[in-house]
Amino acid sequence: MTLVSQGFSTPSTGSVTLLIATRKGAWFLKSDRDRRSWAIEGPAFLGHIVHHLVRDPRDQRTLLMAARTGHLGPTVFRSTDEGKTWKEASKPPAFAKAPEGQRGRVVDHVFWLTPGHPSEPNAWYAGTSPQGLFRSEDGGDTWQSVTGFNDHPMLLQWTGGEQDGTPDGPKLHSVLIDPRDANHMYLGMSSGGVFESVDQGRDWKPLNAGCRADFLPDPYPEYGHDPHCVLLHPLEPDILYQQNHCGIYRMDRKEGTWVRIGEHMPTEIGDIGFPLVLHPRDPQTVWVFPMDGTEVWPRVSPGGKPAAYVTRDAGRTWQRLDRGLPPSQAWFTVKRQAMTADAHELLGIYFGTTCGEVWASTNEGAAWTCIARHLPEIYAVEAAESVL
Repeated sequence: MTLVSQGFSTPSTGSVTLLIATRKGAWFLKSDRDRRSWAIEGPAFLGHIVHHLVRDPRDQRTLLMAARTGHLGPTVFRSTDEGKTWKEASKPPAFAKAPEGQRGRVVDHVFWLTPGHPSEPNAWYAGTSPQGLFRSEDGGDTWQSVTGFNDHPMLLQWTGGEQDGTPDGPKLHSVLIDPRDANHMYLGMSSGGVFESVDQGRDWKPLNAGCRADFLPDPYPEYGHDPHCVLLHPLEPDILYQQNHCGIYRMDRKEGTWVRIGEHMPTEIGDIGFPLVLHPRDPQTVWVFPMDGTEVWPRVSPGGKPAAYVTRDAGRTWQRLDRGLPPSQAWFTVKRQAMTADAHELLGIYFGTTCGEVWASTNEGAAWTCIARHLPEIYAVEAAESVL
């Protein structure tokens, strides 16, 4: 599980396991307690697409995997022994069957997994492509449609329907549960925007005020945006951040408007990218990994010179973090689920690349080391801490 959503209020001191989801299977990278040496294990489900691999922070051992296999199609696998054995969900996420003679929606792949509120120990949420929201109440074995979203009368307008041109398919992602209230939820849709529910998904409202959508005739529509990643801070859940197709934004939910904090990024770099990471104990600190956002959208590091950037003052200033990274001719990027943090006193920041490398920094991005190479294209990286 991405550690910011586990709500660590005190630093961790244990070893770290990175859960690596790739285009051709899953791997595990395990550190010692000092995070100086790493051992790789795997693959699991070699040859199958793994979009997300998450550990349940409530029991610290259950793993859920969102996979698209050659013979089973889109599904979810569950392990209760830290990945030693796996069992497929007996009822994976699926849209309701369409009436005879009508064309219905079909899940292409399960893209996102989120554990439910701590008060609901067996609840999970899944986001799919095309945009769908599903809930499990038995630890991920059977999944039911969240009909308040999937059957909402505005869904086709929100998502753009069959006109959606999102590369690799439209996606529902960034399912966020308010740690103060299991009924209060957010989600992101590419495309569609950010949406909020206060009744555990029975109804939804757009939450996109202040966010641009430069690709639409009206650059400030009520919905139709393309958020790439949305997060809320575990200690101050009214503070939200998003890395959007059109910039980096921050919101104080009490004010209800997104503010483009990415405008303070260096002009030659811009504020376009996919992932973002929050400091679990400081709501002012955020890391991003920019990519080339020029007209052709090559989806590579700007100028072939990769770097992360950090703000420690909620976006008023940004610092480039590239020590140890290739200085030139490095044409990779980092996908929306492929950057994460641990919860040590001095945070570890980790990211996986589109060329199959995993990079780590144990000093909050001040210096980077490559800890794995030659993996398939990396879709997601999640950090899980040992329980001492």
